[in-house]
Amino acid sequence: MGCENCGNCEHGCGGQVLLLTEAELALLRRLGETPFLPAAAAYDRKAPVYLEERERPREEYAAAILGLAGKGLVRLDYDIPLANFDYAAYRDYPLHGSMALTGWGQELLEQIEIQGIEE
Repeated sequence: MGCENCGNCEHGCGGQVLLLTEAELALLRRLGETPFLPAAAAYDRKAPVYLEERERPREEYAAAILGLAGKGLVRLDYDIPLANFDYAAYRDYPLHGSMALTGWGQELLEQIEIQGIEE
């Protein structure tokens, strides 16, 4: 996505192109629908786990989560689990937390929706 006119140059993009994978864009949109999603991980925290959707392999979701977090679009918190969420499916992963859009992630998602960017 080109962000020359996004008005967010304080984020350091400098008018550069922001590239999102299809999985990142899909997850970004999912977070736009549901503000907080569950996440889990092993103690090494190398690969976040998101099991709520089965459209993509776990590894692809892990890469998407890490990619969005690395771009500053998503916040990943292993110390903030979702209240009243059943983490039974995540029992193999000792760290239970959540992920959510950052302010910049929300702004970017709004720009994507306004511009009609497709996957």
